[in-house]
Amino acid sequence: MAQDTNELQSINTAWQIAIQEILRMVIRDMYHGGGEASFKTHIKRIEEAAVDSIYTDLRLRGTDEWTEVLVKERASNFVTTLLTSFTYDRA
Repeated sequence: MAQDTNELQSINTAWQIAIQEILRMVIRDMYHGGGEASFKTHIKRIEEAAVDSIYTDLRLRGTDEWTEVLVKERASNFVTTLLTSFTYDRA
């Protein structure tokens, strides 16, 4: 069982890293040209829209209210953590 747990954790970690790097490249390419202030404005807009969508549009079938609230809170925290980790590359 421990091996299965470790494998699942490594798959989840690999998935998170892959998605984060894809998003980093896409966002950098899309918003880099407007300068740092514009970049930060776009990141903030994306964060706010994503969190709003999670809370208003996300429906989890087959879960109770407590689980849905917990998942939405954690998803929103992940969005904020991920997007605020993106920095404007001056190079």
